[in-house]
Amino acid sequence: MITEYFRPQTLDEALALIERESLTLPLGGGTLLNGPHPKTFAVADLQALGFENISMRGKFLEAGASVTLQALAESPDLQESVRKVVLQEATFNLRNQATIAGTLIAADGRSPLGCALLAMDAAVKLLPGDQSTSYGQLIHMRAGVSEGLPHLKKQLITQVTINTEVVFAFEYIARSPADRPVVTAAAAAWSSGRMRVVVGGWGAHPRLAFDAPESGGIETAVRSAAAEAGDQWATAEYRQETAVILAKRVVEQVI
Repeated sequence: MITEYFRPQTLDEALALIERESLTLPLGGGTLLNGPHPKTFAVADLQALGFENISMRGKFLEAGASVTLQALAESPDLQESVRKVVLQEATFNLRNQATIAGTLIAADGRSPLGCALLAMDAAVKLLPGDQSTSYGQLIHMRAGVSEGLPHLKKQLITQVTINTEVVFAFEYIARSPADRPVVTAAAAAWSSGRMRVVVGGWGAHPRLAFDAPESGGIETAVRSAAAEAGDQWATAEYRQETAVILAKRVVEQVI
């Protein structure tokens, strides 16, 4: 439950709030934080800090933390294969509210966008320290996941970077086209020969199954990544078999 609301006018003010001893979380679109939570916390609204821009730096698309999913989907520089994933992530109304940073912080294993950007080895910029890290590392930096309130400890995402020259493909299985996936697979390929394969549809985050310069051994890697994938939605055996099928499809599309 939100107990205090702040609207910092500068980055320094925002960082000072986030670094307080009492839990203060960045507020972007509010699709997660505005929901019911047993834990109390304050929020620092980021809307005055100018994180809503999308720009290109060479082959890299740089999206500010407060860019909405709909704005990202409408960017002419985003690969069409990635755009489809963004549209799958949420309904139109939610895409106009949810931000890219908030979505990645909250993304569980059933998130199409989380699966996609993990496969593409997307990068995020963090303050303080102006450090850059991979989305894969960010997943393991999150706190509060078990409480349903994922966040970073005293850090702020300012930017998400996507390599637009990576060849990308995504496939999923769901109970209906509008439902959240129960199995996902994404593949990304670089001109250097590097390939990454990610599977998901369960758990707290998608799983990196494969990252290598050659495609041999992907089936074994995917089965291993889905070995303990059982939950109320599907058995581990079903997910293993389905993830292998989907992984083969996406790999065929990027090679």
